[in-house]
Amino acid sequence: MSPGGGVGGPMKDCEYSQISTHSSSSPMESPHMKKSISKRKWEVFPGRNKFFCNGRIMMAQQTGVFYLTFVLILVTSGLFFAFDCPYLSEKITPAIPAVGAILFFFVMGTLLRTSFSDPGVLPRATPEEAADLERQIGNTEDIANGSSAGGYRPPPRTKEIIINGQAVKLKYCFTCKIFRPPRASHCSLCDNCVERFDHHCPWVGNCVGKRNYRFFYMFILSLSFLTVFIFAFVITHIIHRTQKTGFLTALKDSPASVLEAVVCFFSVWSIVGLSGFHTYLISSNQTTNEDIKGSWSNKRSKENFNPYSYGNICANCCSALCGPLSPSLIDRRGFIQPDTPQPAASSNGITMYGATQSQSNMAAATPLLQSEPSLSSEELPIPGKITLGAPCAMVTLGQPTPPSSIPNLTSETSLSEMISLKEDPENHPFLTPEEAPPGMLPLGHSRTMHSLSLVSQDSLHEDSVRGLVKLSSV
Repeated sequence: MSPGGGVGGPMKDCEYSQISTHSSSSPMESPHMKKSISKRKWEVFPGRNKFFCNGRIMMAQQTGVFYLTFVLILVTSGLFFAFDCPYLSEKITPAIPAVGAILFFFVMGTLLRTSFSDPGVLPRATPEEAADLERQIGNTEDIANGSSAGGYRPPPRTKEIIINGQAVKLKYCFTCKIFRPPRASHCSLCDNCVERFDHHCPWVGNCVGKRNYRFFYMFILSLSFLTVFIFAFVITHIIHRTQKTGFLTALKDSPASVLEAVVCFFSVWSIVGLSGFHTYLISSNQTTNEDIKGSWSNKRSKENFNPYSYGNICANCCSALCGPLSPSLIDRRGFIQPDTPQPAASSNGITMYGATQSQSNMAAATPLLQSEPSLSSEELPIPGKITLGAPCAMVTLGQPTPPSSIPNLTSETSLSEMISLKEDPENHPFLTPEEAPPGMLPLGHSRTMHSLSLVSQDSLHEDSVRGLVKLSSV
């Protein structure tokens, strides 16, 4: 016979099916919530940007010049590897194609990393945050002007903070509704506030800011080396051919070398000059925006200096190129979460999810303001449980030992002993001051210390003393 008697038979026929947690939905979810969760933040991004690969690639809206840059680098390097490298590796050394390949891949990697990444866009304020900020600004203006009412005033454009002893102004962005952090600026082409904004570069199709500046600098620096490298060995290739067949014949035999030399000649000056300019900016820890505006120029005032500089070229270079890369603040691939209402606490300290402990904490925190001792939440009377109402405390002077005839009223006292003590009035552990052991000082019910001298002991009635004095070993 199976266990369980008659229940065992039907239980054998029961089958358990696996519960799918993906298909089920909680009662709190609604169709509107499911639709909003499936939408990502890049799909409703307020700035003028393009996103590809489900938000993984972020670029400016105008990317035509970027494609021109990409094609120029790709075509020039391809012609060099196809027409010049075979001759140079055979006649000079096979290391030339290897070095050229390393430079080419490094240039393309840094270019794509600069163009496809978030430059450090600052998130815009939500409507609630913008309204709260404008309300605070309005209150500050009213207090400063001495008026509490009046017409609409636009919020102030700047705030001043002190950085390393230098006053720095924080500008208010009316588009993003935020006070921009130091060194941040609003890009008019991308319509975003960018942290540590350097400039908007159409050649890379993106803004250059805090999160991609190091890759931009590596790109222009490596591109300078690649351009000089290709130009130098193209000229070497043409000279070698000229020595054998003549100049005109050499140009006819390798027309691709002529095209490469022309492109590199006209681009090398601007690229090398741009690399030198940004090397100066990195060594002084400045941005292009700050240098053009002359923010830290000595012409403005004698005490004007760059508060962001470490005073050392190596330290400035390490902070710009080797410092930790800050994470993106816009979370463009995150899902749009619906607004979750927060439980609002009522005046009695109880929320929609249940009662809080504010009342019990207030009662426990103010026992000294009451004439009678208060009970905490753990000492509330429970049916079936006997509580000792307001026992008188005892302060021990030294280390006295209570008499063995007095019962020990501790938490381990059994219920029968407590009942027997309550029912037998003759066994109450009440003693007169004369019977109290030495070193024990009784306290009154109101927790006020009483010093009983010999004179007061004689004057007090014995029955009243019995009701006041109580010994406890707790």
